[in-house]
Amino acid sequence: MNPIAITLGDPAGIGPEIIAKAFRDAPEVTRGCFVAGDLGHLRRAVQFISGPGLVRVPVARIETPAEALGLPPRCIPVLQIQEKSALVSLGLVSPLGGRMAADSVLWAAHAALRGEVAALVTAPLHKEALAAAGLPYPGHTELLQAEAAAHLGCPISELPVRMMLANDELRTVLVSIHVSLREAIEAVNFDNVVQTLRIAHESVGRMLHRPPRIAVAGLNPHAGEGGLFGREELDTIIPAVQAARDSGMDVHGPFSPDTVFMRARAQPGRPGEFDVVVAMYHDQGLIPVKYLGVEKGVNVTLGLPLVRTSPDHGTAFDIAGSGRADASSLIEAIRMARQLSQ
Repeated sequence: MNPIAITLGDPAGIGPEIIAKAFRDAPEVTRGCFVAGDLGHLRRAVQFISGPGLVRVPVARIETPAEALGLPPRCIPVLQIQEKSALVSLGLVSPLGGRMAADSVLWAAHAALRGEVAALVTAPLHKEALAAAGLPYPGHTELLQAEAAAHLGCPISELPVRMMLANDELRTVLVSIHVSLREAIEAVNFDNVVQTLRIAHESVGRMLHRPPRIAVAGLNPHAGEGGLFGREELDTIIPAVQAARDSGMDVHGPFSPDTVFMRARAQPGRPGEFDVVVAMYHDQGLIPVKYLGVEKGVNVTLGLPLVRTSPDHGTAFDIAGSGRADASSLIEAIRMARQLSQ
């Protein structure tokens, strides 16, 4: 198998710490993985999770991704992709931290596009630090979209991507991602909704090995209540749903956004009514999944010519270096990346 690259994340946050915990606590999941980043910050992170009675976690420098496949369990392989520098201060936004996080992602994305790694799992970066480093992207998704489009030699507009957040109980795909709420409402147009439905149909279908049952959330309360609370459902969303159905997709809605996620939620012994919910904007889709447990959620970027997953939380600057960060979501992201890359 090809190795999986885990990016460093912002070294001022919990990224290196949860990576170290993942290798320590889930050796069966991290087998064949390596870190694209910086040895010094990983070694510092290991100190944060060390102590009497705890398993020792060695850090080993590798020169090629393939070397990660031969290392023993609980050893963290690190491919040094940056010039060595002083350790960044924990919990503080800095251009250096943003630059290191971005460089890790760029290296891993290029390696994945060249077929040298099976997938990339991105530890959290800080959007302010990314901006301070001069990167013109609000987050991972937009950066990866731009790099993939450049690799394919096409305009970004010809490589539409979408964000999916998933756990064992619920999947949700978003029409818009990191924009203001005003811009998100403007993004609810026929083409964007149809495009999102198509990406969800193709991507979730590949995961399930069958056409997915897709529910669509309305934009307005009660899905507009027949136009009483807004006409976006009547003028835009319903025509988009019908167009998707006419093309053969199993799409239903729009449904009231305050109940559709409950209908789609799978529970032990009782599958959900739908396989995935298409939500109209960022918080509408992410709050339900995160409420079920941040430690279980995985962020997946759909539409890219590579596999990318990440934990569904941020850099947690406030607890960086304390050893309290939970690696569960990162472990699930690695597990899903392996599943999607097979």
